[in-house]
Amino acid sequence: MGEMADPIQFKDEGNKHFQAGEVDKAIECYTKAIKLCTDKKVLAVVYRNRSACFLKKESYTNAASDASKAIDVDAADVKALFRRCQALEKLGKLDMAFKDVQRCSTIEPKNKTFLETLRRLGAEIQAKTTFSTDSRVQNMFDILLDEEMDKDKKEMAANNLVVLAREEAGAERIFQNNGVPLLLDLLETGKVEMVLAAIRTFAGMCTGHKARAMAIIHLVGIDKLCSIMAVDNEDIALATCDLFQCINDSLTGGDRRFYGKEEALVLDASKDLKSILMALLEMVASKKVSGHGRDQALNLLTRNVPRKDKKDPDHSKSLFTIDHGLKKILKVCGQIPDLPDQLPMTENTQLIASVLLDKLWDDLRCDPERDNYREVCDEYIKGKFDPNDMDRNIHAINALSGLLQGPFEVGNQLVGRQGIMEMMVALCGSEREVDQMVAVEALIHSSTKMSRASFIITNGVSLLKDIYKKTKNDKIKIRALVGLCKLGSAGGDDYSMRQFAEGSTEKLAKQCRKWLCNSAMDTRTRKWAIEGLAYLTQDADVKDDFVEDDPAMKAMFDLAKSKDKTILYAVACTLVNCTNSYEKKDIMPELVQLAKFSKQHVPEQHPKDKKDFIQKRVKRMLKGGVISALTVMVKADNVLLTDQTKEMLALIPLALEGSAIGKVRAAHALAKIAAVSNPEIAFPGERIYEVVRPLVSLLHPERDGVQNYEALLSLTNLAGLNDKLRVKILKEKALPEIEQYMFEDHDHIRQAATECMCNLVTCKEVQDRYLEDGNDRLKLLVLMCVEDNEKLQRAAAGGLAMLTAAQKKLCTKMTLTLQWMEILQRLILHDQPQIQHRGLVIVYNMLNSDDNELAKKLMESEILEILTVIGKAMDNPKRQIVIDVARTCLVKAMDLGLIKGNANSINQKQITHIQK
Repeated sequence: MGEMADPIQFKDEGNKHFQAGEVDKAIECYTKAIKLCTDKKVLAVVYRNRSACFLKKESYTNAASDASKAIDVDAADVKALFRRCQALEKLGKLDMAFKDVQRCSTIEPKNKTFLETLRRLGAEIQAKTTFSTDSRVQNMFDILLDEEMDKDKKEMAANNLVVLAREEAGAERIFQNNGVPLLLDLLETGKVEMVLAAIRTFAGMCTGHKARAMAIIHLVGIDKLCSIMAVDNEDIALATCDLFQCINDSLTGGDRRFYGKEEALVLDASKDLKSILMALLEMVASKKVSGHGRDQALNLLTRNVPRKDKKDPDHSKSLFTIDHGLKKILKVCGQIPDLPDQLPMTENTQLIASVLLDKLWDDLRCDPERDNYREVCDEYIKGKFDPNDMDRNIHAINALSGLLQGPFEVGNQLVGRQGIMEMMVALCGSEREVDQMVAVEALIHSSTKMSRASFIITNGVSLLKDIYKKTKNDKIKIRALVGLCKLGSAGGDDYSMRQFAEGSTEKLAKQCRKWLCNSAMDTRTRKWAIEGLAYLTQDADVKDDFVEDDPAMKAMFDLAKSKDKTILYAVACTLVNCTNSYEKKDIMPELVQLAKFSKQHVPEQHPKDKKDFIQKRVKRMLKGGVISALTVMVKADNVLLTDQTKEMLALIPLALEGSAIGKVRAAHALAKIAAVSNPEIAFPGERIYEVVRPLVSLLHPERDGVQNYEALLSLTNLAGLNDKLRVKILKEKALPEIEQYMFEDHDHIRQAATECMCNLVTCKEVQDRYLEDGNDRLKLLVLMCVEDNEKLQRAAAGGLAMLTAAQKKLCTKMTLTLQWMEILQRLILHDQPQIQHRGLVIVYNMLNSDDNELAKKLMESEILEILTVIGKAMDNPKRQIVIDVARTCLVKAMDLGLIKGNANSINQKQITHIQK
C-alpha cells in the first residue's frame, strides 16, 4: 500500500477492506484516494464509499457530510442520497431525510426499500408533529391559566395560540386536545388580554370549517358570545364581531370541504344562522349592551342580512329583519344622549343604524314589501307622538332624522304628513336646548328636497338665525349654522338659483372654516362644520375661498384621518364639490334655446366652475396633502364607507375597491392627476406603484376614448420616472394594450400610446419584442416618423433612437422598411430641432452598429452631404445639440475610414473637441 500513488488503486483497495469488514482500513484507503484524486467523478464515488464506512461506524455527521460532497458532483446519485437519508434519520433530522428519500423514489420509483423508507419516515414525521403540536397547545394553556406566571410570557403564549389556530393543523389539534373548555376558562378570567386571546383563537378555529364552527357554537353558546360582545370594551367587541363573521362565512359557503351524504343531515346550519340573527336583533335595543357592542351588532346585520348580489332571489333575511327588528333599529335612531334612561351608544351608533335602514330598504324587491316597510316606520313614529310628553315627541323626530339619513324616500314621505314640519319649526323655538338641537338636526336632514327647503326658508330661516345668535350652547349654534348652510345651498351649483343674498354663503362658509380650525372643540362639533362646507362648496366662490385657506384644508384632512369615520362622507362631498368630480351631463344647445323660448328655467354655470379654475383648485389641494387624506379614507374598514361614498372619492390613489362604476371613475380621476402633475408629488413614496394597476385598467376596450387617452398620458409620465415603475407597468400586462392603441385611428390616442412606448423601450422585455422575427413593430415606428402630427413624429423618432442605441441588430432590421433612407433624410432635415436631433442619433447608431455595409451605404447617400452642412454650421445655442451630434457622426465616419477625403470639411478644432 505504501508504494501505491494511484487514487484508483487506493479506492479499489478500500473496497476490498470494506467487503472484508475492515472498516477502519477502508476509511484510511479512501482518505488517501481523496487526497490524490483530481477527477471529480471518481472523487464522488470515493466520498460515497467512505460515507458507507462512516454509517457502519455510526459516525452519522461524517457520513452525511461525505454523501453531500458526492451529491454536489452528481445530484442524481441515488446511493449517496439514500446514505445521506440514513445518516440524517439517525441524527433526528427527519424532514431532511424525508426529502432525500423522496428524491430517491422519484429516480427509482419501483425500489421497494425507498418506498418503505418514505412511508415510514412520513408516518414518524406526522406522529412527531402531532405530539409536538399537542404539547405546545397544552403548554400554552398551562402558561395562560397560571396565576403566578409572568405577564410577558402570558402575552406571548396568547399570541402563539392565536397564530396556531390560524393554521388548519393547529386549529384541529386545539379542538381535539380539549381546547374549547380551556378557552372557556380563559373567557371566565375576565382579563382583557385573556378574553381577546380566547376569542381570536375561536375565530381561527371557525374560519373555513363548517363542522368545527357549528360545534363551537353549541359548546360555547350564542348567548355567551353575545354577552362577551356586549361588554364596554372596543377591542373585545370588535374581536367578537370578527368571530361571528368567521362563523357566518363558514356556515354560508366559506367551507369548501366535501362531507358526502351526511352533509344535509349533520351540517344543516339554517337553524344556527337564524338563532344568531335573532340574538343580534335582541342586542340592538337592549340596555345591557354597551355602545361598542351595539355598533358591532349593527355592523354584522349590515354586512350579512342584505343580499350581496341583487340577482340572488332569496332576500328572506331582510324580510325577517324588518318584521322582527325594524322597530328596534328605529328605537336606536330615536335615542337622545342628553336625556336620562337612554341606550348606551357611541358617536357612530345612530349613523350605522341609518345605514342599516337604508340597506334593508334597498334590498326589497316589490311595492307590497316597500309599503310594509313604510307602514312599520309610520306606525312607530306616530305611536311616539304625545302632546303631553315632549321627550317622546323629540324621540319621534330623532327617529325620523335617522330615516332621512338612511332611506330618504321613506323619511321624506313621513315628513310630508300634516303637522310634522310645523312641529320641527315649533321645536326650534322651544326653551329646552335639547328640543332645539333635535329640531335643527331634523330640519337639516329634511331640507334635501327643494320643496322642503322652500318651506323652511319661508318659515324657519329667521328661527335658525335667532337660535344661532342667541344660544350659548356651541353644539346648538353649530347645528343652526349648518342648517343655514344647507338652505343656502338648496339651489345646488345653479348660479341663478341662489337662495340668500350675494355674499351670504361666503360668510357662512367663513364661519364654518373658523369652527373647523378650532382644535379646542370636540371632534363631533367640528364635524358639523365640515357638514356645512359640504353643502356650501356647491358654490364656486366658496370653493375658491376654501382651497386658499391652508389651515382649514389641513384641519379637514386631519379629521378625515381620525377614528370618527362618520366624518368621511362630508369630507368626500366637500372634495368632490371643490374638484367638480361629479357627473354632469352635457346639455344640447338646441334644448337650451328651446327651454328659453318656452320660458323654462335653464341652469347657469358659475364663471369659476370653468376648467382653468377647477385645475387651479386641484393643484392647490394636491399641494395641501389631499392624497394622504384620501388614502386613509378609502382604506377605512367601516360600514359607513359605502360603495357610493368610495365612488365620490374621485381622487383616491387606489381604485381597487367599490362598485364597478366606482373603480372606473376613481381610476379615471387618478389618470387626470398623473397626466397633469408630477406623479412623485401627487403620489409620494411607495404609493406611486399602487397607482399603476388602476391606470392600466383604463386601457380596456370598453373604456371610452378620453379614459384611454388620459390613462396613456399618465402611464407615459410614470414610465419616464424610473426602471422600477417601467417594470411594474410591464408586469401589469399593459404592453399589448399600449401597442394596440398605437394602431388607433384617433390621432391623440395614437400619439399618447407612442409616447408611452417611447418611455418603455429602455426595458429589455420591450426591446426583445422588437427583435422578434415575423412582426411589423419596428416598421410601424419607422413609418410614424413621417406622419403629419409632429408630436407623434417626435415620439416615434425618440423610440427608434433609443432602440437602435440599445440593440445594434435593430439598425439592420430598420433597413427592411421600404423608403427607410428617405424617411431618415426627412428626419435629419426637419425644421424642429427635437425631431432633427432624434434623426441624427439614429444615424449615429447605424454608423456605430458594427454593420460596415450599412455604414458605407449611409455615407454614399445624400445623408453625408446633410451631415456636412449641419456640422459646418456656426455654433448656435438654440441648435447646438443638433450640430454636435452631426459632427459626432462625421467623426465616426472618419474613424471608420469612410470619409477620408472629407476630413477637412469639419473644423479641426471642433473635431478635437468632440473626440475628447
